[in-house]
Amino acid sequence: MRRTVGTARTAVFAAAAACALLVSGCGGSGRAAGDPAASQAGKAPSPHTTPTDTRTLPGVGPRLTAEVPASARQALVVYGASPTTSKSSVTLFTRSGGVWHRGPSWASHNAIHGWTLQHHEGDLRSPVGVFSLHDAGGLLPDPGSRLPYHRSTAFTTPSSWPASYHHDFDYVIAIDYNRVVGTSPSDPTRPQGQSRGGGIWIHLDHGQGTSACVTVSKDALRYLLHTLQPSAHPVVVMGDTADLAS
Repeated sequence: MRRTVGTARTAVFAAAAACALLVSGCGGSGRAAGDPAASQAGKAPSPHTTPTDTRTLPGVGPRLTAEVPASARQALVVYGASPTTSKSSVTLFTRSGGVWHRGPSWASHNAIHGWTLQHHEGDLRSPVGVFSLHDAGGLLPDPGSRLPYHRSTAFTTPSSWPASYHHDFDYVIAIDYNRVVGTSPSDPTRPQGQSRGGGIWIHLDHGQGTSACVTVSKDALRYLLHTLQPSAHPVVVMGDTADLAS
């Protein structure tokens, strides 16, 4: 499903080889002035302190719970440390018999300026909401993804980016915000308009905040590609802990 509150991030792609990513919210320097992550402000929450099996997703309040489709049997919850930091953690939950069962958790990053309910292109914040997960892709060959996998050189990062960012898009999972489901994550089409942003992905972590994407380690992303499956109608529920709980 899609939420109509805010979209994500501005792309800083300059290379012609990455033209399909020109309005992507991924990447960026992660060192913008005032970046809370750069000063190490805020710590990722500790979701393992909540019960293992619950009828509702731990830390997710009634507003967003109502937006999780009844058909969803996999949910990736991104717990942002605060509204203004890029520190977060990610936990995978699987639902059976009406109960959500906790899976593995990983450290992660979100946008360098935190989170927003009213995202627009270039605000360097990740959108709060519930979004479906349909498509994956990357620069590298398909590692065995259950989601449709789109390999393309369009995932090549610009040479002007720091060396630590050059593998960001080796693997990505598209977050279905302002995009055409069933296409490559690199597809630049924005059904709600360019001002609403787009190209928000789960991609490889480079140790700092992003323009709007969520990042995890390579091992974590490979695990998700092997685990998330279309028949389970996976979603990502993402936001800072206060907005998640509202």
